[in-house]
Amino acid sequence: MSVYESPMVPATETTTPLLQIRDLSVNYGGIQALQEISLVINAGEVVTLIGANGAGKSTTLRTISRLLHPRHGEIIYDNRDITKLRPDEVVRLGIAQSAEGRRMLTRLSVMDNLLLGAYTRTNRAEIQADIEQQFGRFPRLKERSKQLAGTLSGGEQQMLAIARALMSRPRLLLLDEPSLGLAPLIVREIFAIIRELHASGVTILLVEQNAQLALQNADRGYVMEAGRITINGLAADLINDDRVRKAYLGDVPPPVKLPPRAAPEEKNGLFGLR
Repeated sequence: MSVYESPMVPATETTTPLLQIRDLSVNYGGIQALQEISLVINAGEVVTLIGANGAGKSTTLRTISRLLHPRHGEIIYDNRDITKLRPDEVVRLGIAQSAEGRRMLTRLSVMDNLLLGAYTRTNRAEIQADIEQQFGRFPRLKERSKQLAGTLSGGEQQMLAIARALMSRPRLLLLDEPSLGLAPLIVREIFAIIRELHASGVTILLVEQNAQLALQNADRGYVMEAGRITINGLAADLINDDRVRKAYLGDVPPPVKLPPRAAPEEKNGLFGLR
C-alpha cells in the first residue's frame, strides 16, 4: 500500500455503498482544506478518519452534512447526489452529525435538546418512544432531563450530543471527536455505546483524536494529511502499519479494552433500519 494510492474501496457485486465521496475539494477560510479526496462507506460499517489536527477530518464531516460547500466533487448517499442539498434535507434522508465540542443549545434543557434532534419528524408517539430509548441508553440524561444543557459535565454533554443526533433516526451517523476532553472511564462508556450502535446496524463515520482507539473499533480507516487521503485499508492492517504507528500511534494513551464487538443483526435493529 503506497502513499497517495487510490482510496477507493470497490463494493462487491451485491453491495452498493451507502456513501461515496468522489474527488471532493473544499476551500475553508481562504485555504484549500480538502484536495480531491475520495472515500467509500458501505452500509453497516464503522469507518474512521485519522490524522493530525488541521488535516481536514472535521471539514469532511461538515461537508457531508452540507454545512460547508465543496468547490469540486460529488457526495453520493444511498445512490442519490446530495452535493447541493440543504442541511435539513440531508438530515431527512438519514444523515446526522454529533459535532466536535458537542455544540448543544446550552440555555435549553436536556429534553428540549433531544426534541430539537427530532425536528424533521412529526409522529409524536414515535418521538417520545425514542426519547425513552435514549434515556435507557444514557440514564444520566433522564436524571437531568429538566436541567440546562450548559450545566452538564463534559461527559454528559457528549452523551447528549450523541443522543440528540440519534433522535433523527439516522442510517449514517457522523461522530466528530467523541472522546475529546473526557476522562478514560467516560470514554469507555461512550465507545461501548458506539459499539452497540454498530451492532444494531447503524453505519458510522468516526473522527477520533485517539487513533489507536478509533482503529480498534473500526472496520476500515483512512489517513488524512494536509487535506488529502494518503493511506487507507482495513483497520487491523492500519494499526500495524509502520507509517501509521510512527505518525499517529506512538504517543497515544494505552488502548481502552472493550469486549468483542457483536456482529450486526440482520433484522431491523434499534431504529427500524432497512
